Amino acid sequence: MSLRSHNNGGSSTCVVELQDVSGYLNQSPNIPSHPRTIHSLSIQEDRKSTSNNDINESLPSPTTAVERLQKWNLPRVNLFRSLAAFWAFTVMGMNDAAYGALIPYLEEYYNLTYTVVSLIFLSPLIGYTASALLNNSIHLRFGQRGVAFLSPGCHLLAYIMIAVHPPYPVLVVVFMIAGFGNGLEDAAWNAWVGNMANPNEVLGFLHAFYGLGATLSPLIATSMITKGSLPWYTFYYLTIGAAFLELVSSVWAFWAVTGAVFRAANPRTTDSKGNRMREALVTMPSARVTWLCALFLLGYVGIEVALGGWIVTFMIRVRHGAPFASGMTATGFWLGLTVGRVILGFVTPKIGEKLAISIYLPIAMGLELLFWLVPQFYVSAVAVALQGFFLGPMFPAAVVAATKLLPRHLHVSAIGFAAAFGGGGAAIFPFAVGAIAQAKGVQVLQPIILALLGVILALWLGLPRIQRKEE
Repeated sequence: MSLRSHNNGGSSTCVVELQDVSGYLNQSPNIPSHPRTIHSLSIQEDRKSTSNNDINESLPSPTTAVERLQKWNLPRVNLFRSLAAFWAFTVMGMNDAAYGALIPYLEEYYNLTYTVVSLIFLSPLIGYTASALLNNSIHLRFGQRGVAFLSPGCHLLAYIMIAVHPPYPVLVVVFMIAGFGNGLEDAAWNAWVGNMANPNEVLGFLHAFYGLGATLSPLIATSMITKGSLPWYTFYYLTIGAAFLELVSSVWAFWAVTGAVFRAANPRTTDSKGNRMREALVTMPSARVTWLCALFLLGYVGIEVALGGWIVTFMIRVRHGAPFASGMTATGFWLGLTVGRVILGFVTPKIGEKLAISIYLPIAMGLELLFWLVPQFYVSAVAVALQGFFLGPMFPAAVVAATKLLPRHLHVSAIGFAAAFGGGGAAIFPFAVGAIAQAKGVQVLQPIILALLGVILALWLGLPRIQRKEE
């Protein structure tokens, strides 16, 4: 096309001439013989830059898409996996609650002081720490199949060794192995269930089975020792059978969930590179949520196990209760915890996790004051059972909060770390109670528990606002 201008006196004329361009239309465009789409470019780039198959999604997840969440019974295989996870948590509860019922008899059998016997609380910390560091790597390499084999295997090995009542230093080492199994399983199944539809309710049931095991454990152990006149270690004959069933059911249910399946189901949803655990612990704002949840669970689990672990000794030495009746107060505490997780698990999502826990914790603090300041055996027994009821839903609520506040690809890393790190509270604080009790008496249990309740309330209030999860 050309343009010419003619000036004619006071007027001007603009003439536009069109050129023939048909020749250009007949030419083939310069297109590569092997076109490369955006998708193929993305995949090739990821393959070049990634050596461990922990790849990003090829395109960012649309912000308007709503993911269809799995249910505890859909697809159908989830029903069997949920039942296996429930049984695993029952074994974990039996493991943790047995300490409290057995402490007086371990003291007598091995001739130990409070401080030395408290090492059975402290030693699992090494196992929990190892599980926190290895959890993400185990998932990426072996998937949930690896967890289903390793955790019950650790339980089974530990219980067989405890049942032969070895020297006390060996016993302390064995509890490290049990701690690793607990920490790994705690992290894996909390993260898995936390990503389901209705997570508060399902997690409530999951942790209710922990509470069920914790309820039955001191009841059975105390009855075997006081009523059956059996040695303390005969209780672990039962846990050997429970751990064997745990191993068989878990491996069968999760056999298909290999590392490749896990990586495909949990791709990165951000542009960040490198280790997922590092992203969860260092990169803001995810790190804030991870560490607040981890510290909250550290204090919460410490309260739970210290109270459940030392309550029998407290009721015998301070409230002057009979051995069997004192053992039943531990059963009452764990039973309250179990019932609270089921009932309040339906209440919590109705009012929101942030508000619910902000209500439950002050109530638990009031009951702790009642337990501490009213020196009556039956008042203490009722107060500790009600305290268990309101403490019950806090662990599930913290897991749900993390799933709502963090991107999906960080759930296993962050929740796994928080759960395993929190499990360390089951070691640190009960040991601290025992060490202080050696000098000041076991009555120090109550002010320590009250102070910890105040600390975890402050940590909980520091979490960001929690949005509702689309079901």
